[in-house]
Amino acid sequence: MLEIDGQRLSLAQVASVGAGTEQVAFSDSARRRVTEARAVVERIVAEGRTVYGVNTGFGRLSDVRIPPDELRALQLNLVRSHACGLGDPLSLAEARAMVLLRANVLALGYSGCRPVVIERLIALLEQGVTPVIPEKGSVGASGDLAPLAHLAQTVIGEGEAFFNATRMASADALGQAGIEPLQLEAKEGIALLNGTQAMAAVGGLALHRAERVARIADVAGAMTLEALKGTPVAFDERIHAARPHRGQNEVAAHLRELLRGSQIRESHVANDPRVQDAYSLRCMPQVHGTVRDALAHAREIVEIETGSATDNPLVFAGTGEVLSGGNFHGAPLALAFDYAAMALTDLMSITERRIDRLVNPDANEDLPPFLTSHAGSASGFMMLQIVAASLLNEAKVLAHPASIDNVPTDGGKEDHVSMGMTGAIKFRSIVKLSELMTAIELIAAAQGLEYRPLEPGRGVRQAREIVRRHVPPLTIDRAMSTEVETVAQAIRDGEFDSENGPLTL
Repeated sequence: MLEIDGQRLSLAQVASVGAGTEQVAFSDSARRRVTEARAVVERIVAEGRTVYGVNTGFGRLSDVRIPPDELRALQLNLVRSHACGLGDPLSLAEARAMVLLRANVLALGYSGCRPVVIERLIALLEQGVTPVIPEKGSVGASGDLAPLAHLAQTVIGEGEAFFNATRMASADALGQAGIEPLQLEAKEGIALLNGTQAMAAVGGLALHRAERVARIADVAGAMTLEALKGTPVAFDERIHAARPHRGQNEVAAHLRELLRGSQIRESHVANDPRVQDAYSLRCMPQVHGTVRDALAHAREIVEIETGSATDNPLVFAGTGEVLSGGNFHGAPLALAFDYAAMALTDLMSITERRIDRLVNPDANEDLPPFLTSHAGSASGFMMLQIVAASLLNEAKVLAHPASIDNVPTDGGKEDHVSMGMTGAIKFRSIVKLSELMTAIELIAAAQGLEYRPLEPGRGVRQAREIVRRHVPPLTIDRAMSTEVETVAQAIRDGEFDSENGPLTL
């Protein structure tokens, strides 16, 4: 049970709730904070004071005073008018993560909503009602307005939702789940809409996958090194202690463990004419490690955001003040996702070079051309390297940063926006491409090991066994699309970092 009180959430916790494997509860301390902040809003309404977001219009219309008898309509119209997202819906996991994150930041007690708003969000998670949230339409300031409006629609019984894997009207989904639609009061519509939870959910879940594939890239690279009879000397602990970047040293240690006990290495250590391997093999700690560091930085940003008040205005119950600011701006996440996207694309780049060295007869001396014993009449792995090049090209295009763009919106009131949701969606696509690329290397390296009569290192041996559960050795040409997709799914499912899998630090 995850008890939310506005605390930072780990990516693992967000992923668990997104997958439906962890339940959520509302802490008593958070309930008290939320109640105190709500009292401030109700005093403002009772006293007739003019406060943005409580009894004014929004954005460019912030100077329009709304009479008390129209405050409910104000919040309802805000949700309806902003629910204009387009495109495919977010996955169930992404939408559920959004619900969790919105509930958690409201639990901080800065938003001025009633506790019942958070209770309804938790009820959606508990009962399996998942809002249909189109992925397009957010510029990342004032937060993810359009996606969050679709979330809010389900809370009030409008729009669409998934229930028992069926897409239906939200009112029907709530009815079947036994959840009463919520009537929004003053400040509650904007409390639900202002925030960065769409980009945090999409990008955060993608980042969780990215960190896994970065670990598995070490495994694939170690397997390739063994297949090419490369040297692990470049992973010596003393070399990396002289350049103490954390990721670099972690990867070097990981590679040493994966290669420990290698009979292949022992067979040629005394008479190896090569002093140094190509950079794609020798520099794995430096490149893979830098990718790890970039992803770790992005994770720190996202996890801070999971426990941050990102709406506007913010209610400070201690003083009774309501202050307008810009915490909804997605710049921290937008830049982090662009950075992570570039890092993962570089990981794909070095992976593709290793795939080429496995299959290219000009790049290695004693593996058969294109990893087939019937080169000429058979093409072997020729096309998989071509597919890898295609995946890399797509990732390079997607790695162009979204955060450097700006299109002023809302009549110029929102004159600088983050484009963070675009960055999160692009990053998600790059993660999938990286999983496919890593799957190709795992399959190709396992094939290369078929031509080595001796056993590889312990971790490499375990990884090869996992690959062989899904992909038999290539003896004659066959279509391999499904096999690549299957191994990519095994990466996503955690097969390569299970207790019985290769060591994945």
